[in-house]
Amino acid sequence: MTQLFTHFSNIIIPVIIFYIVAYGLASKTNVYEDFIKGAKDGFHTVIQIMPTLIGLMVAVGILRASGFLDFLAGIFSGVAGRLGFSSELVPLILIKMFSSSAATGLVLDIFKNHGPDSLLGMTTSIMMSCTETVFYTMSVYYMAAKVTKTRYTLTGAILTTVSGVAASIILAGLM
Repeated sequence: MTQLFTHFSNIIIPVIIFYIVAYGLASKTNVYEDFIKGAKDGFHTVIQIMPTLIGLMVAVGILRASGFLDFLAGIFSGVAGRLGFSSELVPLILIKMFSSSAATGLVLDIFKNHGPDSLLGMTTSIMMSCTETVFYTMSVYYMAAKVTKTRYTLTGAILTTVSGVAASIILAGLM
């Protein structure tokens, strides 16, 4: 059964690509020109959001290098303990909302200090897959789509992040 999923995951992307090309050819669409046009649009989007990306990365780097994240972990250690998780996860939760790559750096630190198979390591791994880079995603999407009124997006995203954190703590505790 495991080999079946391994082979399936190896062929699914090429199958999808061939399907899209075949569908385009069957509908008499110039697939290559459409691809080039989409690539150009994507490049322009990257140029538009680059200042936001650089700002987020610099801010996260400053917070991490300054020791502010460790300070936050100390502040929330009592609350985190009562809720059933380590205070070392607090910086990870906060940083993950801004940058997945910076959060990966924190994950590697946790793995180095506690091991990936520890309760903290497993909680960290599950948390990385159960949460989203809320502010990064919102800034990229809203800048690209030129949306100015976000309505309930941030509230919903924070709620789902809290749900993902809770799920990761529960799931890691069950393992």
